[in-house]
Amino acid sequence: MVVRDWELVGAPNARDLGGLLGVDGRRVRPGRLIRTPALGRLTDEDLRALAKLGPACVLDLRASAEIDVAPADRLTGEPRIVHLPVHDPEHPVFTYVSAVLLGHDLDAYAELAREGTAGAMAEIYRWFVTGEAARVNFGAAVRLAARPENLPLLYHCSAGKDRTGWLTVVLLSALGVDEAAIRAEYLRNNALTDSLRAVIIEAMRRRQPGLDADAVLPVLEVRAAYLDAGYQEVRRVHGSFDAYLRDGLGLTDEVVEALRAHLLE
Repeated sequence: MVVRDWELVGAPNARDLGGLLGVDGRRVRPGRLIRTPALGRLTDEDLRALAKLGPACVLDLRASAEIDVAPADRLTGEPRIVHLPVHDPEHPVFTYVSAVLLGHDLDAYAELAREGTAGAMAEIYRWFVTGEAARVNFGAAVRLAARPENLPLLYHCSAGKDRTGWLTVVLLSALGVDEAAIRAEYLRNNALTDSLRAVIIEAMRRRQPGLDADAVLPVLEVRAAYLDAGYQEVRRVHGSFDAYLRDGLGLTDEVVEALRAHLLE
């Protein structure tokens, strides 16, 4: 079954994870888990579409500094708002990626620059597995999704592709979705945001005439290599994804069973 796109103008990579095949041949219930980018650019028509979903809870994975400089999320109804920031402002890779996007001098990041922006993005995915804020808040996010009063759950970061993408990997893995299906779902981001990336790069070129698009593009898209870096770190540290869920994220069997009970048909 194809994952349903919400076709929101202000959130082109928003989609419903319903229909994916999980454990024991049970499918993810439609209208329960919705992944999106930040919601500050939703149109009025987008809001009408969102109202039909009626999210009970909106989970924001952004840091407060990101929220402060972005348009406020546009929402319908009165969903519970939960902030679980997955970010480390002291981590050199995070500051390097920000410097690339802002067109800042990269001299202070010589070692990372040699590795390249794509390498830096892969390092962020490894941090998703081992970073303290990542482990604590990704675990808390799954526990949030396992409680029926929080469903439908809509969750997002800024672009809705990396932190949102890894949380989707975690949720779908806990639900027993096949890794190949998870990978395909993750990689759909690029097709959904192709025209948006072109607009962003053109806008950046106007601000920075000497922009190196090849340095910026890895930050604006998802790549199989990023996902591979996360999976490899899971295997290196924990041996298996089940062990990562248990030992890395602190998820008990009871939480996983509750998640499956409420999210699988």
